[in-house]
Amino acid sequence: MLDKKLLSILVCPVSKGPLVYREEDQELICYASGLAYPVRDGIPVMLEGEARELSLEEREAGNKQ
Repeated sequence: MLDKKLLSILVCPVSKGPLVYREEDQELICYASGLAYPVRDGIPVMLEGEARELSLEEREAGNKQ
């Protein structure tokens, strides 16, 4: 579980957009950039090279939120 205070100040390094923590996948999702950043051992890895691209389905689901 990520600290809520930390999550409130983190932004996507690419788009500067907000992040959504998906605990079951241990990822921080940015729908603006279409990237998912891993959280390893409770530490967000906010590097574009470590992020994975969201699938089309994931992006569409995020747009509905």
